[in-house]
Amino acid sequence: MILARWTRQGWLKRLRRGLYVPIPIDALSAEGTLRNPWVLVPELFNPGYVGGWSAAAHWDLTEQIFRDVCVFTAKPFRRKRETIEGIAFFLNRVQEEAIFGTAVVWEGTTRIPISDLHKTLIDMLARPSTGGGIHHIADCLTAYLRSTEHDLDKLLTYGDRLGNGAVFKRLGFLLSRAITPPVSTIQACRDRLTTGNTKLDPALDCPNLVTEWKLRVPKRWKQEAIRD
Repeated sequence: MILARWTRQGWLKRLRRGLYVPIPIDALSAEGTLRNPWVLVPELFNPGYVGGWSAAAHWDLTEQIFRDVCVFTAKPFRRKRETIEGIAFFLNRVQEEAIFGTAVVWEGTTRIPISDLHKTLIDMLARPSTGGGIHHIADCLTAYLRSTEHDLDKLLTYGDRLGNGAVFKRLGFLLSRAITPPVSTIQACRDRLTTGNTKLDPALDCPNLVTEWKLRVPKRWKQEAIRD
């Protein structure tokens, strides 16, 4: 009864049976619906943060619109995609030590963690599915290189901390195809190469091996270049 009354009064929002989250009044529209579905992330998926394509759009790395909210979380979940109150969440499990490089977005009084500009790119390189695929990630990298806030040294630092060797294979390969390749960063990626071959994008057919980067790529990626 108390929960139902608080829900009617606008202090709580019922997401499904037995699941309520506190919602500040300033996070609701005049119709009582959420202006920004990200306000649910701290309540539902803590410890975690908004990342991937959702963060890429926030940092102006892309203008592409994705329906799902991409979330990285250390909280266990049963389904990779959850729809709550009509809002679709694309969930990615990470260890708590991988939760770093975050910024904060405020929606009213709600503090929403989000991967910063650099961690957003590193996360997408580690898991291309969170960036909408490698083609979209390459476009995001192009936008990153054009940004006055890009910091290639920070990308390397974040990649080292994440400890995923595939990041440097993909990053080095993509940077080497830029019109103005950042030579020192490419060499730093080359110095960090791990053993074994990796797919440029696990979701794609990658029959061609680029031995320099220990990377299997689709046929069309043999000749294409990204623009900076």
